Order: sequence, then structure tokens, then C-alpha cells
Amino acid sequence: MGTLQGLVVVAEDEPAIADVERLYLQDAGFTVTVVRDGQDALALIRREAPVAAVVDIGLPGLDGIAVVRALREADDWTPVVLVTARDAEVDRVLGIELGADDYVTKPFSGRELAARVRGLVRRSSVRAAPVLDAGRLRIDRDRRTVTADGAPVALTATEFDLLAHLAAEPGRVFERAQLLSAVWGVADFSGTRTVDVHVAQLRGKLGDAAGLRTVRGVGYAFDPDAQP
Repeated sequence: MGTLQGLVVVAEDEPAIADVERLYLQDAGFTVTVVRDGQDALALIRREAPVAAVVDIGLPGLDGIAVVRALREADDWTPVVLVTARDAEVDRVLGIELGADDYVTKPFSGRELAARVRGLVRRSSVRAAPVLDAGRLRIDRDRRTVTADGAPVALTATEFDLLAHLAAEPGRVFERAQLLSAVWGVADFSGTRTVDVHVAQLRGKLGDAAGLRTVRGVGYAFDPDAQP
């Protein structure tokens, strides 16, 4: 087991899957608490402030989508990885639109899940980076905050990382696969739709100040003069 990296809440009602998640996350150095339903997950996340949560969409009672919605509506930006069925693209997209940071589909590799969580926690805790003035945006990588025209904007950990990555090199066009690799740490580029969803979320939150330009058939670039 590696160095302890903090608490991860696992919300999963299937014991066999929960055991796989717990074992691999513990091997990655996390302390893990498993709960079986959404109400318990929500209460535990609020009480314990974990470094991340792994939440199954199909939880009994309060489902995973509702858990994410409740957290974000309360301005709780705990990094969340959703676990979904293979054919539940609508749920995955809805979860990301509500503020989930990443997702894995069943069946999944425990090693991949642990890597996703580890990368998400690492990105959300990066400090000592300079403030980036990018058009109408001010991106403080040290405090992990963003202001648009001087007003603070709440972003998920992944939204922040995607914006900061694009804004660090204005004008450079990044392919979706490049963004998946750099921001999500994903080598399987079949899920590039998640990049589009996160860009849409950034545009929705940042409005005219977003500065994100779509390059058709390729990907995205940061351009302070870009129109949403």
C-alpha cells in the first residue's frame, strides 16, 4: 500500500463491485468507506469531506445523479467519479452536466478506477502555480479559483483543469484525444464525448467570457475573442 492519500467514499449497493473498488483504492493508498445507498453517501460526504467519492448511478433510494445534484446545489465540489452501466450514456452525460468530474462504465478495471481517482485527487490539490490572466478570466492555479469579469465562478475539479490546460496555451488547437490524455489521464480515447460535455458546461458557467473556440472535426482552443 502506498502513502495514505485521504478518504474516498464509495457508494455502491452491489457487494462484489464495492469490494473490488475498496481493495484497489486501498492499494492506491486511500482510506475507503463503503455505503450502500445515496442518502448515506450524501450524509457521509457532507460530514467527512473526503478527497473524492465514487458513486454508482443506480443506487437505491437516492440515485447517483441525485447525489451529485444535491452536492453541487449546496456548493460542495468534492470530486465525484460516477459508475454507470455500459449503455447509460444519457445518465453519464446528465451526471457530468450536473457537476460530476469523471465516470467509469461497468464492467471496469479496478486498476483503471484507482488511477482515475488518484489523478483526479492529484489535479484537485495542485498548488504553487501562478495566476493566469486569460482574456476576461483570472485563473488562480494556487487557490484553484476562477473569476469572470471579476465575479467568482464555481467549477468542478475537472472543469477547472480543462479550462486551465486550454488557457495556458492561447490559440493552440487541442484534439479531443489530447485533452482526454492531459486532463483525464485516459489512454482509451473512445469516450471523447465527455470533452464536449465539459466544454459545454464551461461555456454555460462562464458565458461570453469563456474564450473557448470549437475547431470542427478537431477539438478546441482557448481564444479570448471567441464567441460561445
